[in-house]
Amino acid sequence: MPKQWTAEDVLELVRGYQPACVLAAAGDLDLFSTLAPKRMTADEVARRLGCDKRGVTILLDALVALRLLEKRAGRYSVPKSVAKALTRNGADSVLAMTQHQANCLRRWDQLAKVVKTGKPAERIHSVRGERADAASFIEAMNDLNARFADTVVREIQPLPFKRLLDVGGASGTWTIAFLRANRTATAIVFDLPHVIPLAERRLTEAGLRKRVTLVAGDFCTDALPMGADLAWISAIVHQNSREQNRALFGKIFRALAGGGRIAIRDILMEKSRTAPVAGALFAVNMLVGTERGGTFTFDELRQDLASAGFVGAKTVRHDDGMNSVTVATKRK
Repeated sequence: MPKQWTAEDVLELVRGYQPACVLAAAGDLDLFSTLAPKRMTADEVARRLGCDKRGVTILLDALVALRLLEKRAGRYSVPKSVAKALTRNGADSVLAMTQHQANCLRRWDQLAKVVKTGKPAERIHSVRGERADAASFIEAMNDLNARFADTVVREIQPLPFKRLLDVGGASGTWTIAFLRANRTATAIVFDLPHVIPLAERRLTEAGLRKRVTLVAGDFCTDALPMGADLAWISAIVHQNSREQNRALFGKIFRALAGGGRIAIRDILMEKSRTAPVAGALFAVNMLVGTERGGTFTFDELRQDLASAGFVGAKTVRHDDGMNSVTVATKRK
């Protein structure tokens, strides 16, 4: 049955950007990390952050109203549960993802123009600058994926391999999960040059650096390292058009050993493209953020894998988010 909308329903929906903008601004300013060590006045916070006092005061009060800060006798403090989630060193930190979502918000704000012109949104960098934005994106992917990587890898077994090729492997989150699940295997992490040091640091911290070869390159333009028997493609295909994915699958096919397999982690859309809701909204994210990216159905992935020579495509894990996994095989 269709939803029966009221005027107030519509207004509530369209005002939904307001709390998100408040939190995004606080994340961009790293306000919670600054304030967490001790209670401060608005004037002290403004001096620490190098911000306008009026602006900081209004932002702090809005955060109190949202119950993300506490205020007593003119001083502000960060609740313990918020500090865990929104400070740099918080035990359950999603600060980097909050900062990444702030960048997404700046692109979503241009959605009408994007729909009108067919061109992605102008990239507007945060107050932290371009390099910091790039770093927060990589960190955000780890913040998000590390929470369920071990579970997803466990649930898609059996998927035996001797050598993993993690294409666009970022800071190594999924490589770590796969190597934990297969104690005798090795891996290759392939990603852009500025990402490789982040992977080296995280793999070293995980005690797995000796089992991993780090290769810098661009999978759009460079050949992939040869000889792996499992290629992991995590949250990449949505950045591409189907033509770009066919080209990428062809590169992976050539790089894999005979009998090797490709495993693609991404959103899977229903044929209507209106479900799951997360996928329909993520397609908007790709519309504003990429030239030709989108979300795809299983049949589209199967056809594009077959065009590269892969056979036996099947979904080995399915959910309504990014953690559906499709596997196909390169014939020996």
